[in-house]
Order: sequence, then C-alpha cells, then structure tokens
Amino acid sequence: LLSQFDPDNTGYISTEKFRSLLQRHGSELDPHKLEVLLALADSNSEGRICYQDFVNLMSNKRSNSFRQAILQGNRRLCSKALLEETGLSLSQRLIRHVAYETLPREIDRKWYYDSYTCCPPPWFMITITIVAFFLYNGVVLDRYVLQVTHPLYLKNALLYHPQLRAQAWRYLTYIFMHAGIEHLGLNVVLQLLVGVPLEMVHGAARISFVYVAGVVAGSLAVSVADMTAPVVGSSGGVYALVSAHLANIVMNWSGMKCQFKLLRMAVALICMSFEFGRAVWLRFHPSAYPPCPHPSFMAHLGGVMVGITLGVIILRNYEQRLQDQTLWWIFLSIYVIFVLFAIFWNIFAYSLLDLKLPPPP
Repeated sequence: LLSQFDPDNTGYISTEKFRSLLQRHGSELDPHKLEVLLALADSNSEGRICYQDFVNLMSNKRSNSFRQAILQGNRRLCSKALLEETGLSLSQRLIRHVAYETLPREIDRKWYYDSYTCCPPPWFMITITIVAFFLYNGVVLDRYVLQVTHPLYLKNALLYHPQLRAQAWRYLTYIFMHAGIEHLGLNVVLQLLVGVPLEMVHGAARISFVYVAGVVAGSLAVSVADMTAPVVGSSGGVYALVSAHLANIVMNWSGMKCQFKLLRMAVALICMSFEFGRAVWLRFHPSAYPPCPHPSFMAHLGGVMVGITLGVIILRNYEQRLQDQTLWWIFLSIYVIFVLFAIFWNIFAYSLLDLKLPPPP
C-alpha cells in the first residue's frame, strides 16, 4: 500500500490519492474511523497527509500532529454528534454516557468511544473501594467501620497520629479507616460515582496519581496546619478527584453536554459540603478519648488543592503527553516543594514549637 501511494518513500500521501483510497475501501472501515479520516483529509491544507498518521489511527494510536490536524478542521467530524447515534447496545450506551460525562470536546468523545475496549477495566478505584474499605475493615477488624467512640479507634496501625508520624506508612494508610458509617458511606459514593468514570477515560495511572497525591497532601496538610490531631478517611483522595472533575466542568461549561450538569454539580457540592461540615463539627466536638482530639478536617482542603491544580491539568489533557505541558511542570514543582517543606516541618517544627501532643495510643 505504501509503495503504491507513496512511490518516492517520502512518508506522505497526496490528499487526492488519500480520498480515492477512502472511496474505494471506506465501506470496510469502522464508521467512526472513516469520519476521522475524512476530517483529516479536509483539514490538511498542504495537499498531503502523513502516512504515519493513517497508521496511528488504524492501530488506535494518536500522535500530537494527528490530533492537531483533526482539531484544525473537525467540521465534518462534528457534523453528527455521538449523542445522535442510534441502535447502540447497553455497553455502548454506557461508554457514550461516560464520554459525555467527562470529556468536553466532541472529537475526544468520538475517539474515546471508538477506542475504548474496557481492557484494563477501572481496577484501581474498585480495588481501593472494595478491598481496602470493606475487606480490611470487615474481615481483619471484624467490623466495617470504627466509630470515633470505639475503644479500638486509635489503637491500630493505619490512622495518622501526630505522636507516630515517624511511621511513614501512616501518611497513606489512614484512608483505610473512617470515623463513622456516614463518613465511609459518603466517601464510597463519591469515589465510585466520580472516580470510576474518570478512570475509564483517563486510565489507572493518571487517576491513581491524582488520588494518591491528594491522600499524601491531606495528611501532610494536617501535620502542618493541625499538628495535634489524628486523621482518618479517604477524603483527601476523593476530594482531589471530585474537585478536579468539577473544575473541568466549570472551565469547559459550554462544551460539556452531559445531562443535568447543573443538578449533578449541585448534588456533588452539597455532598462534599455536608461531609466537610461534619468533619469540622467533629473536630471541635469534645473528644471521647481526651486529651486526644477528634480527626482533623485539613485533609479535605489538601485534597481540594491537589484537585484544582494537578488534577485539572491531568484531566484536561486527555490522551496528551503531560511532559509537554508547562502548567503541569509548574504545579508539579509546587506540589513537590510543599511535600519537601512538610517533611522538614515534621522533622524540626514539632520540637522547636514545644507542642503538647496527645499521648500515643
């Protein structure tokens, strides 16, 4: 094929030959891929098309140059919205729904719809939710949630405690404990309803990075701003994902075609506000085990800050290399500086400030 349409081995095919190829074999192609190829032909003003772009599309790979070519001339591609497709199976409708819930551009929605294979499935969010929360709490601890009034609340190796801050794993494992069934319930609902669709679109690597970054920022924020309090719950990671998603909806409001987007945003904000308000109330409520206070709410704020910085950049750049994004490096540098500052703060500030910390559990 290359020798026939590119005899000089230049790596390019003329637009005329490319169109004749599509007319001859268009019926054999997937309709969505045919639309993308036609858009590629329409958008090219140099009279030639890179053969590698054609190969990338047929192999479900997309280069930056190919994506830019589509974005410059996607009128034909967008002439029929994906939402107008009929005769779809239940799984196809689900994938289409996820595309409209998370992606603001029609070109990205069609590309995602065409290339998504559910392999691998959204394993990260499901594993964190089911295994970490229910299996550990239910099987190992013989209970699904520990209330803050329970005798074993502080006596476990998971939650973050200021006296045990040298045990570095606690800055992550505190997400496996929750201060009450309502705390666990709200986090699980938000995590599954928002996290699973985001992972289906952006992949486990990006979503797990945002989630873990929010978790670490949450515990470090507590160690800096609320130094005498313990912390439990996955709110840092959950709020990082939800705030990044909501921020992208606001920034791309006109492009988001999801149904009831205003209502969905209102419900998400109400749930987050209710859970955050509960955390603030609990923090200043008299403790069941004085002098150790109730868990801090600063992890929520740490997660939100990660979501509207790193999270927004990661979710905005669907199928693009983050290494090429200037803002990505700026926000990543800020995050790294904060982590390093918090580490040194934990090493030196507690002794210099001469705080009266609660006794170890």
